[in-house]
Amino acid sequence: MSTVGIVMLVHTALDRAQQVAQHWTASGCPVVIHVDKKVPRKTYRAFHDACVKDPLIRFCSRHRCDWGTWGIVAASQSASELILAEFPDIRHVYLASGSCLPLRPVQELIDYLASRPRTDFIESATTADVPWTVGGLDHERFTLRFPFSWKKQRWLFDKYVSLQRRLGFKRRIPAGIVPHMGSQWWCLTRQTLSAILQDPERPTYDRYFKKVWIPDESYFQTLARQYSSSVESRSLTLSKFDFQGKPHIFYDDHLQLLRRSDCFVARKIWPRAHRLYDAFLTDKTGAMKRTEPNPGKIDRIFAKAVERRTRGRDGLYMQSRFPRHGNENGLTSNPYSMFQGFTELFEDFEPWLARATGARVHGHLFGPERVEFAGGQTMINGALSDNAAIRDYNPISFLTSLIWNTRGERQCFQFGPADNQEINWLLARDPNAQISVITGAWAVPLFKSNRNFADIRKEAAKLQQVETKHLEILRSVWTKARVRIWTMAEFIEAPMEPIQTIVDEIGPANPRRLTEVPTMVDLTGFGQFLQNLKNQGMHPYLMGDFPVEQPPVNTPKTNRKPYLVR
Repeated sequence: MSTVGIVMLVHTALDRAQQVAQHWTASGCPVVIHVDKKVPRKTYRAFHDACVKDPLIRFCSRHRCDWGTWGIVAASQSASELILAEFPDIRHVYLASGSCLPLRPVQELIDYLASRPRTDFIESATTADVPWTVGGLDHERFTLRFPFSWKKQRWLFDKYVSLQRRLGFKRRIPAGIVPHMGSQWWCLTRQTLSAILQDPERPTYDRYFKKVWIPDESYFQTLARQYSSSVESRSLTLSKFDFQGKPHIFYDDHLQLLRRSDCFVARKIWPRAHRLYDAFLTDKTGAMKRTEPNPGKIDRIFAKAVERRTRGRDGLYMQSRFPRHGNENGLTSNPYSMFQGFTELFEDFEPWLARATGARVHGHLFGPERVEFAGGQTMINGALSDNAAIRDYNPISFLTSLIWNTRGERQCFQFGPADNQEINWLLARDPNAQISVITGAWAVPLFKSNRNFADIRKEAAKLQQVETKHLEILRSVWTKARVRIWTMAEFIEAPMEPIQTIVDEIGPANPRRLTEVPTMVDLTGFGQFLQNLKNQGMHPYLMGDFPVEQPPVNTPKTNRKPYLVR
């Protein structure tokens, strides 16, 4: 008979539990099974009768096992007492569940423990050293009372905790013990386990831990420190948890991952993972190499899985983060450019920019009438429509979806004070955004229009007010976008330098000097137009210092640099 005994806690998938139990006994390991009292008696009886045919399988008295309550400890105690009494030759007792699966030949585990006859393998750390607790109760789980189930009586649980905090209630920890925590799945020597179960102070300890929260992660972990002469604070069972404290479930496609862990046992295995059960409950020829268990080898993969679940991919919104402000993993997925005032100042800016940079250049994506996709398209990647009403249902999601759906291709679009302004803060906060603004250029279409001057003045005042608010956002301390702002007067004095800079940032890795430039609109009389607005009581300050007699276009007068935010 083996020197290793198995205590198995079972509550579901009894057919798999039977298969694994018989795998243990086939190598000479006796098994004591505890079946949750919630399992119907008829189901339990059938399972019992199928297993007891094996002379190395026993069943202990049943307890009701609810998560986080004393029943799991009571079940472990009952099964441990029985296995120590029935099988006097065993030296180590290995606690497992019905969803545990041996990953290596059982004989390797027996030999490994035989070479360490006095070593207890149990994760055991003080509350100050435990980084993995989820739920906000570390030391308090030992100083408050928890008579209610966290899962089934959550309202009573929370209210009772709040009441105890308000009253300043604190339980007295039994003398001589220091609370420790760790994984439920341990492997203890007969000497240590029997000392815990036969301690004269056990009634005191049991009475105390019955009202501790999640005692199965602290009872044996604390008391083992009292009696063990050699504790290795680790579990021989591979058990991974997500950011909510829920155990990861292993499926068939985790086969190679489990092989790489070199661990003796893993949980939690999906009952219908036929490939895993077939692969590991096999003979030695299909076993892993003999080596020290090293779950750390796959920790990086689990860490990436947790990060992907909690943070997602850059610029891709998912249900766990949306629509919580500030909880994004990047506002957008790729760099893009927004231009304000350029199409008003240049006649052929969009096709010219597309030729100069190779980017996809759109018109006013947030224009009031429709979405002006590049090439006059009515629909673009991801089935995004040019319908303004659909876009305005959620303009921010429209932009983030556009950038995500066209990732790998630089997107450029036009913007202005007449467009939907709901995306202003997104643009300002987004490090992927490159924003170029010529302030006051919205006045050029008004200058070219054939409208009554009173209407022009009214519209100009409205647009100037909108653009002013937008500029305040772009200049705020929370702005992370790459922002360049010029007044219209500054820009037309020396337009080539800023245009070359913009193209170099958007274009290929080895930029070349521009050989083709966009055509600027005729601004003859524009200075007088601005003066007329002033004369009518509207002060157009965003255009900069525009003289009534405008000097020839493209004639530099100063070396003034563009206003650069960041």
